[in-house]
Amino acid sequence: MIRNTKTGLIAYSGLALLFSTVLTSCSHKKSEASYAASDPVFKNMDTTVHPGNDFFRYANGGWIKKNPIPAAYSSWGIGNLVQEEIREKLKKINEDALKENAAKGTNSQKIADFYFSGMDTVGIEKRGASDLKAELDRIDHIKDVNGVLDVSAHLTTYGIENMIGLYIGQDEKNSDKIALHISQSGIGLPNRDYYFNTDTRTKNIRNDYSGKHLPAVLKLSGMTDQDATAAAKNVFAIETALAASSRKLEDLRDPYHNYNKMSIAKLNQLTPGMNWTDIFQKLKINKADTVIVGQPEYYQALNKALKTFPIKDWKAYLRWHLISATSPYLNKDLDKEKFRFYGTVIAGKKEQLPRWKRVLDAENALMGEVLGQLFVKAYFPETAKKRYSDMVTAIRSSYKEHIEKLDWMSAETKKKALDKLEKINPKVGFPDKWKDFSTLEIDRKSYVLNVLRAQAWWYNREVNKLGKPVDRTEWDMTPQTYNAYYNPSNNEIVLPAAIFSIAGVKDEDVDDAVVYGYAAASTIGHEITHGFDDEGRQFDAKGNLKAWWTPQDSVKFTERAQVLVNQFNNYKVLDSMHVNGKATLGENIADLGGIVLGLDAFKKTEQYKENKKINGLTPLQRYFLGYALGWLGHQRDEQLASQILTDVHSPAFLRVNGPFADVPEFYEAFKVKKGDAMWIDPDKRVKIW
Repeated sequence: MIRNTKTGLIAYSGLALLFSTVLTSCSHKKSEASYAASDPVFKNMDTTVHPGNDFFRYANGGWIKKNPIPAAYSSWGIGNLVQEEIREKLKKINEDALKENAAKGTNSQKIADFYFSGMDTVGIEKRGASDLKAELDRIDHIKDVNGVLDVSAHLTTYGIENMIGLYIGQDEKNSDKIALHISQSGIGLPNRDYYFNTDTRTKNIRNDYSGKHLPAVLKLSGMTDQDATAAAKNVFAIETALAASSRKLEDLRDPYHNYNKMSIAKLNQLTPGMNWTDIFQKLKINKADTVIVGQPEYYQALNKALKTFPIKDWKAYLRWHLISATSPYLNKDLDKEKFRFYGTVIAGKKEQLPRWKRVLDAENALMGEVLGQLFVKAYFPETAKKRYSDMVTAIRSSYKEHIEKLDWMSAETKKKALDKLEKINPKVGFPDKWKDFSTLEIDRKSYVLNVLRAQAWWYNREVNKLGKPVDRTEWDMTPQTYNAYYNPSNNEIVLPAAIFSIAGVKDEDVDDAVVYGYAAASTIGHEITHGFDDEGRQFDAKGNLKAWWTPQDSVKFTERAQVLVNQFNNYKVLDSMHVNGKATLGENIADLGGIVLGLDAFKKTEQYKENKKINGLTPLQRYFLGYALGWLGHQRDEQLASQILTDVHSPAFLRVNGPFADVPEFYEAFKVKKGDAMWIDPDKRVKIW
C-alpha cells in the first residue's frame, strides 16, 4: 500500500546535487551574507503575502512568480526540478550503455537496447500497430463469453488493464502469506466519478472521452469511421455499467470493507457466469485456493454485464484497452491522441515531453532497479545512507515521547502503539538486495514488444510469489524515485535516496532547520505517522489487520480525526470543488503528524537552542519554511480538478496551510493573529499525535 509523499510533483519517482540536505549532525557553515544567494528557502519567499493569510504563498510565491509551468507539464515544482536532474543522470547511463556494446543478457545490454528501441522513431512508424497483430487477431476470434474472459486473462498477463483487476500481495490479516486479490477495474477514465459527476468540467471531459477520444483510437486501430463510432458508444456503455458498481475513492480506504476473503467455489457462486477456476488457470495461477475480493459488487456487475452486452461490444472493449495501453509505444498518431486526451484534456499539458524523457520514464518504470544499481553506485555513498538512517532514529524517538505523553490514549493501547513504533522497519536510500532481471528479454527490434515483455516479466514475477515466503527485503520503489511510502503489511517505511534532495543546493549549504522541515517532517515523520493514521492504525506491529486498540481509544481517535475531516471539507479549491476530507484523511493526519514530530526533534538541535537568525529568519521560522519547500510549485487547473477527484492527497498548498493552522508554534513563529485567514481558534485546532 504505497503512500505518496510528494504526489502531484512527479509521476514515477542531481546528481552531484542529488543528496542536498543536511541531517542531524549538520550545522550551518556559511556566513549570513554568503548564504543569501543560495539559501533554499529565503530566495523563494514572497513577503508581500502575510504569512498568517496564506503561508504557502508567503514561502513559495516568489519562486512561483518567476517560474511558470512549462508547456509539457501539468505542474511545476520542487519534484520536477529534482526529476530533471535525475533524468540527466539516467540519460548519461543510457548513452554510456549504448557505447559499451555489452554482451547479451547483461544489464548494460538491456538498458541500451530498450533505449534504442524507444528512440527508433523511424522503425516505430514503419511497424505501426503490426506488432500487436497476434493480440488483435486473438480478440477478433472471440466467439462467446468464455472467449471474452480467456482473452481478458491473457491480456492481464501482459500488464494490459481490463475488467479483471488482479493483484498479488500480502494477506492483510496474515502478513506472512502472499495472497491472491481481485478488485474493481475495467474503466478508461481516471475513476468512477468521471462517469457520473454533473459539474461542467467533468461533463466536458466525459463528452470528449466518449465522443472524440474513444472513436479516434478505435479508428486508428484499424476500424472504419462508422464502425469506430458505433463501437465507441458500446465501449462507453460497458465502462459506465462497471463504474456504476465501483466504489468511491473514500470507500476504498476502509481495509475491513475491502477485505472479503472467500474460496474459489464461493467466488464462482458470487458470479455464476464466470468460471474462476478456468480464469485463474488462464492467468497462470495454480496455487490459490482462496481469493481476497476487494469489491464483490463490482464482480457481480461484471457477471451481469457479460450476459447483457453483445460479444461484439466486448471485442471492441478489449481492443480499445489493448490499443490505449500501448499507444505511447506505437506510431505517432496513436501516441499523440493518447496525449491529447490524458495529457491535455485531463491534465492541462500543452505539449509532450521530449521523446528521450518519455523513453527514460518508461524504462525507469519497467527496469528501475537495473538503472538504480548504476545510479546508486555513482551518486549515493554508504555514508549518505547512514545520515538519513540517523534522522529516522531522531523522529522515532520524538514519536515515542509523543505517544507516552498522550492524554487521550489508555496505557493498554499506548503499550501496543509503542511496540508497533519500535518495530517499524526503515529502508533508507537503496535496497540491500537487488531484483534479478536476468530472465528479462530486451532487444532493439520493437519498442512495444519490449514493453509488453517487461510487463509480462513483472506479472510472472508477482504470480510466482504465491505459495512462497514473504520477502520483506523487497522495495516497491527505486532509489532514484522522488517519493516514499509506508507499507502496513510489513510495518515499514521506504525512503528512496532521491526523496531527500533539494535541486541546485549542495549538502553542506543547508542548515538543520530547513532539513528538519523538508526531510524529517514532510517525509520521514509523514511516513511513520501513516502507521498510525485512520487506515494504518488498524494494522498491528506484525503488519496484520487486527483490532489492537481498546474500543474507547478507537472512539477518541475517530472523534479527533473527524475534526480534521471537517477542516479539509471546508477548503474550496476550484470552481465548486472542495477537498474530500474523508478520502484525504490519512494523508492529512500524516502531514500534521510529520510536522509536529519533526518540530520536536528539531528542538533538540544546537541550531534551535542557539536561536540565531539566518537571513533575518529565526530557526523556528526556517523550519516551517523548510517544510513548505517540500511542496514548492503550482499546477494547472485541469490537473488540480483531476487530483480532487482521484487522489487521496490534498493539493500541495493545503498540505502546508491546512496542517500549519493546527500547530501552535506556527502561530508563535509568524505572529498569526485572530482575523488572519489561517487562524483557527485554539480549542478547535486538531491534535492527534
